[in-house]
Amino acid sequence: MTKVLFLEDEPTILEVLTEYMKMKDYTVIPASDGEEALRLLEAQEFDIAVLDIMVPGVSGLEVLQYIKETRGDLATIMLTALEDEKTQLKAFNLFADDYVIKPVSPIILLKRMETILRRVKWQEQNKKIEEGLSIHEEAYQAFYDGVPLELTLSEFLLLQALAKEPNRAFTREQLILRIFNEDYIGNDRIIDAHVKNLRKKLPKNYIKTVIGIGYQFNKEA
Repeated sequence: MTKVLFLEDEPTILEVLTEYMKMKDYTVIPASDGEEALRLLEAQEFDIAVLDIMVPGVSGLEVLQYIKETRGDLATIMLTALEDEKTQLKAFNLFADDYVIKPVSPIILLKRMETILRRVKWQEQNKKIEEGLSIHEEAYQAFYDGVPLELTLSEFLLLQALAKEPNRAFTREQLILRIFNEDYIGNDRIIDAHVKNLRKKLPKNYIKTVIGIGYQFNKEA
């Protein structure tokens, strides 16, 4: 059974989302502050951590940093009301698997949890080496020469959308729909932040900027 560490200090959100997770047969271990989350991580094993950033004491980002230093294989989703690019980049630079803005639909959160858990399981079961860039849609994972790339879910969906139609130049709005469907409310410049991070993680320049339009997959990389 999947075990979830859920760091959230707002009782109503904690209660509602916990009930939805339990409906998916997840075992949910709640923490109302960062210190409690760290104690639980030291004492127990988890399959995924859903971490609110703005909590009392130790922040969700500090908990994320602890996870990546001690349990690099633990899947993580950051759940927060903060929409600023700087905070999102901090989370992605600490290799969070995904970043979800509040208020969030419980169904969307569960779907993202399911997707990330499936990707982690697939990685463990498949070790086949492929040359160059390969994208495995069923596992939501990209590889380069058989080595998995440490991409967030949003970064993977962005790369997948561009690679599927390499002859097409996408606008930011079109890419937002491919990544978030209609669930995202905010500035379309979030795509620029994802592209910037993705370029750092890809071994070659697979994404080119199309001036006046947006982005396109670089077939010549």
